[in-house]
Amino acid sequence: MPKDAADLHVERWRDSFIDLTFDDEVEAMTVRVGQVVRHLRAATRLALAETGLQDFEYETLHHLMIRDTPGHASPGTLAADLGLSNAGMTGRLEGLETKGWVKRIPGITDRRRVDVEITREGARIWREALAIRGAAEDDLAAALTRKELATLNRMLKKLTLHIEAGAGSDDR
Repeated sequence: MPKDAADLHVERWRDSFIDLTFDDEVEAMTVRVGQVVRHLRAATRLALAETGLQDFEYETLHHLMIRDTPGHASPGTLAADLGLSNAGMTGRLEGLETKGWVKRIPGITDRRRVDVEITREGARIWREALAIRGAAEDDLAAALTRKELATLNRMLKKLTLHIEAGAGSDDR
């Protein structure tokens, strides 16, 4: 198999930092994971550019759609999911509502409460961006066989469980 950017990076580090000890495999893993993340972020930027969505708009619509109640949530729940203040969430919702992508409705269980509901247009633009990003994900995954993809997922799951258990660094 030919060398990739991670192989070259490790070789440069090994040659440049003679007094620094590091594990080649750990360094290569870190570089490769970072490169995959950068690739997916670029695919997201392309999807946003093609649909005219801002990143925070996509993120809000995405969090609204990927819940147990797709397309419906309270503003407070959305704010918590996105790590925003209630005031920050209100600002986002006003912008999304102005564009016709969400609407605020009386709460289903308590009519004094306000819930957020995605509109048909909001769902359409979210799905459009998601399809573009999904095509890039599919293209990336096509480099692996189904068996390799399953193996990669098992290994990545071990890493994410380690992080979620608090043993890894926080994700800031």
